This record gives sequence, structure tokens and C-alpha cells, in this order.
Amino acid sequence: MFNLENRIAVVTGASSGLGQQIARALAKQGANLVIMARRFERLEALKTEIEQDYHVQVLPVKCDVTSSADIDAAAQTAADIFGRVDILINCAGASKDAGVLEMTDEQWDFTIATDETSVFKMTRAFGKVMKQRNYGRIINISSMYGLVGNTKIPTIAYHASKGAVVNFTRATAAELAQFGITCNCICPGYFETELTKAVLDTPDFQNFAQQMVPMGRYGKEGELNAAIVFLASEEASYVTGAIIPVDGGYTSI
Repeated sequence: MFNLENRIAVVTGASSGLGQQIARALAKQGANLVIMARRFERLEALKTEIEQDYHVQVLPVKCDVTSSADIDAAAQTAADIFGRVDILINCAGASKDAGVLEMTDEQWDFTIATDETSVFKMTRAFGKVMKQRNYGRIINISSMYGLVGNTKIPTIAYHASKGAVVNFTRATAAELAQFGITCNCICPGYFETELTKAVLDTPDFQNFAQQMVPMGRYGKEGELNAAIVFLASEEASYVTGAIIPVDGGYTSI
């Protein structure tokens, strides 16, 4: 089960963090990759690592996911080289944090463009490629903060954008089912990455996790992989419009 050999998977935000972890997880199951980010030198390094470790084909593409021109060019490149796209992982994101009373227009617009509008633009471009073959798996990476508010970090635009991704997923699933394309959403909780580990390992966060996360800890590298591989697989052909928290139980209480 969950064999992705010969599938073509596109992963945005693949230069670091969860995007990089997801790219490796798909390659481990045999998928060829189109990895996308702005930092091309990091994509080239990841290409070398993945091809050596998993013996799949990896195409790095420099792309700003807020640019329609970049995205459309990337979709055309992927179609030209591989002939199709089977899997799209919308993982790229960034935010400027502030509360609702303090956030500036610039902070709001930046976060919405990067975390919400980019998902629409990627889905539009790559969904057209998938439609040509009547097959596709779209997986949007939202956040548990797209499902609930929080009292720890004032980040109103992030909450709004990630909540929008959740319902964008449902609407896209309804629209594209007729073309054999599923669309599902994963809502990660606190996860270890190269950027977050230092903060997550502080006593302050450890105490917070003990109180607020039923499993009492943050997610470790690899603990998102099972959900990604499942939704990307042929076995998940009847799963669409699903919103799956992977958060140690944070949104269950």
C-alpha cells in the first residue's frame, strides 16, 4: 500500500522545514519531485541529497508563490519535463505576527498573500495540468491555528489565512471531484523544524505544551509523513474535502 512510484509530486516551500520533510517522505515512497522555493541553492542541495538517498528524479524550480507569472511558468516546466503532475503539496508560507488591534495593512497583506492567495494560485495552475489526465491529489498544509484561536501568540492574519485554506480545501474538493482530483487539508500543530526547535525546547514552551497539548509535547520530524503519504496515495481515492489535524490533540480540547 501507499506506493508512489512513478508519481510526479510538486512540493512548495521545499527549501526548509515541513516542506523539506514532506519532499523526503514522498521520495521515500518512490515519487519523482518538483521542489519549489525562492532559495534555489537550497533546492539544489536537497535535490542532490534526495536523489542519492532515494534514487528518484528531482527537479528544483525557483518560484515565488505570490507571483502568478512564476507559478504559471513552474507549472508549464513541470508539464513539459514530466508530462503530467499527480500530486500537489501547498506547503509554502510565512507570516508577520501582530494582534488585531496592532496589525498594519502591510503585515496583513503580506500574510494573506503568502499563506492564502498562494494556495489559490498554485491550485489554479497545477489543477489545470491535473485536469488534462483526470487525476490528481492536492494536499494543502494549513495549521491547527486555522481551526481555533489562541491566547499565546497574537497572529490574527495567520489565523485568518489558515482558516481560509481550510474552507478553500472544501470548496476545491467539491469543484474538482468531477475531474478525478481530490483536495484535502492537513492542520499541523507545533512541529520541530530547523527554525522552531530552539523555541520549542525552551522551559516556557515545555510548560505550555504540558498544559495545552494532550500528548504533552511538540511533533517530531517524520510524524506528519503518514498523513501526507496516505492522502497522496491511490488508496485515498475516496477521501476528499477532509481536514485532518496532526497536532497531538491540541484542537480536541
